Amino acid sequence: MIVPELSIRTAVPGDDEVLGALDRAAWSTLHAVLPAPTPPYEPFFDARHLPGDYLLAVGGGAVVGYIRIVPPTPLAATAHVRQIQGLVVADSARGRGVARALLRAAMDRARADGAVRMTLRVLGHNAPARALYASEGFAVEGVLPGEMFLGGAYVDDVLMGRALDPR
Repeated sequence: MIVPELSIRTAVPGDDEVLGALDRAAWSTLHAVLPAPTPPYEPFFDARHLPGDYLLAVGGGAVVGYIRIVPPTPLAATAHVRQIQGLVVADSARGRGVARALLRAAMDRARADGAVRMTLRVLGHNAPARALYASEGFAVEGVLPGEMFLGGAYVDDVLMGRALDPR
C-alpha cells in the first residue's frame, strides 16, 4: 500500500545534508558496496551526483527516501536508457510503499525524458530489492558471479532491466 501523504519531488542543492544523513543511517551490507561512511563526511552532491539526478520521497514533512536515475554512460548510443544507481528508504518508512512509489516515479521521469529502457544493478543477496524490481517488471539480464567481495564473502552482481512502455 502506497502511503497516501507521500509526495515525490526532484532534489535541490539544499537537500545535501538530509540526504547525507539518510544515506548514512540506511547503510547496510545488504546493498552497499562501499565501506560504512565515517567522519568527516563528504558532501552528498558532487560533480558526478547532481541534485537533478535524484527523486525524493517526502512523507510527513520529512525526506524518507530517494532514487537516483541517470544515463548509464555519456555515449549517444545509450541515450535511450536510464539506470537506477541508488534507491534508499528510511528504516521508519520501510514496508509502506515508498520504494515502489520512487521506482514508479523514476520510470515515469525516464519516459518523459524519452527513455525506452531502464536498467539497474543489485547485489545477489538483496532478496527484498530483487523481489521489488521483479514485481515492477524488471527481469534478470545477467549475473556476474562473485563480482563483489563484501563482508568477507563473494557476492553476485545481478543486472536487471525492463522496457519502458509508453503511457
